[in-house]
Amino acid sequence: MINTANAYTCVIYEGKNAHFMTARSMDWAEDMHSNIWVYPLGMHKDGGIDKNSIQWSSKYGSVTVSNCNAGTVDALNEKSLFANILYLVEADYGKSDKPTFSISAWAQYVVDNFATVKEVVEALTNEPFQIVAPILPNGKPAALHLSISDTSGDSAIFEHVNGKLEIHHSKEYKVMTNSPLFEQQLALNTYWKEIGGSVMLPGTSRAADRYVRTSYYMSNIPKYEGKKALASLFGIIRNVSVPLGIPDPKKPNIAPTRWRVVADQDPKAPEALLRIDPFAKCHLDRSHKDRL
Repeated sequence: MINTANAYTCVIYEGKNAHFMTARSMDWAEDMHSNIWVYPLGMHKDGGIDKNSIQWSSKYGSVTVSNCNAGTVDALNEKSLFANILYLVEADYGKSDKPTFSISAWAQYVVDNFATVKEVVEALTNEPFQIVAPILPNGKPAALHLSISDTSGDSAIFEHVNGKLEIHHSKEYKVMTNSPLFEQQLALNTYWKEIGGSVMLPGTSRAADRYVRTSYYMSNIPKYEGKKALASLFGIIRNVSVPLGIPDPKKPNIAPTRWRVVADQDPKAPEALLRIDPFAKCHLDRSHKDRL
């Protein structure tokens, strides 16, 4: 049993005129020593495991947030494709003879090579590589799943269950947390919809409760624009954040929130924008003339 404590929440917000933004909270038991990195297009990379690891050269520039400078946990490319890594205790990547690939590069690989969610789903459906989950700095093996979204509001969730990849692809999937598996989260949310969020909402820091609360808020807030949209989305992601000092080793999906991030995926803007709550913001030029 994995007894580390890591948790996250990811949510996609639609503002006026089909302007989408995606937010996530980074919940982690230890200080992650996160840094913001900017990668240029044309950079050669590999899967980072052995001589059988896959190799590629990035097609798009990206701005990313790292975990202990050893892996990408959030990544936004110049086409505003946003990729997020979240904890999933049930993850099982199986074994195969395919080229190896470190899970710490999963999000980076996606934003390096694709512009839309549809492209990612088509490319990864046949599992072109064998994901290897290395040992994290806290001594525990990585157990993660992947969430992606793009400028059209399209989204997909990638989970490895019993050694097989399961992909949940739909514009209807706007919220993702940790355990249980995504299909079970959908079932739980259906139950709470019948109760009605204005009557009662589950209020703990458990992943299932965070999923229900986030889904309720997303279904009921107006479609704002500009700063109101950003403030509204940050308000939701803060509502499902976890205060420092909360982690319980017996509950691996609960950990204090270290930071929150919002990706502004407005296709009409001259640049992709990543905002880290509460201070930093990073711009990524979309122009062909001055690309990174």
